[in-house]
Amino acid sequence: MTKSQVPNKLLSWLDVLAITAWGVLMLRYWLTGKLNLLIHPNYFGLVVVAGVVLLIIGFAKAKELWRLRPRDVTPNPQHITFFAPGWGSGLLLFTAILGLIITPQVFASDKALQRGVTDLLTTSRLQPQSFRASVRPEERSLVDWVRTVNVYPEPDSYTGQKAKVQGFVIHPPDIGKEYIFLARFVLTCCAADAYPVGLPVKLATNQERYSPDTWLEVEGKMTTETLSGKRQLTIAATSIKKIPQPANPYSY
Repeated sequence: MTKSQVPNKLLSWLDVLAITAWGVLMLRYWLTGKLNLLIHPNYFGLVVVAGVVLLIIGFAKAKELWRLRPRDVTPNPQHITFFAPGWGSGLLLFTAILGLIITPQVFASDKALQRGVTDLLTTSRLQPQSFRASVRPEERSLVDWVRTVNVYPEPDSYTGQKAKVQGFVIHPPDIGKEYIFLARFVLTCCAADAYPVGLPVKLATNQERYSPDTWLEVEGKMTTETLSGKRQLTIAATSIKKIPQPANPYSY
């Protein structure tokens, strides 16, 4: 094998490793249940198929390279590229290794606060789905409540209705110490487009009792409060229970 053939074969193996690593990464996220932290469940099938295809391609290419004789190794075709030979595959392999080492993190209150309380309460991106009169108010999720309010925005319409919802705690800076904000992130496609929605909760105690990002199950009745100069639908809590973060913390 000549000197020029050695790096060419190494670069070919680098391509194989990069392709295989990404196949392993996709399937690992799926098998460990971490894929729901990254994309909408509607796209799980595409990720699994892509992961299997990448593994097949990687193994086929590895088998081909293993059988090649030294004189069969030829330089890669020259083409215009922003990177030196091997850099593209190297970056792909590096990012795949990082993905295997680092666990995806759930979005938290700091990201939610970047939108501001007003945007959390009402968002045109959260489209209504279906509303059935037979569904009791206490069976609505937090996202269901926000969808309902987006369609029927008069908060007094819900006064006295029971609520039982789950979400994580936010401490907005301008709604008063006797309130917390209960929120969840909604995924429409992937984590890159996740956005938070939620409702304020009126407490019988100071908000400092419930740290930001703590997951709670809140029971209470709906009431109308004036927050940040605007009348808002608010849960007057009668029961607050700390719960573990759900295995799937996002809504859809």
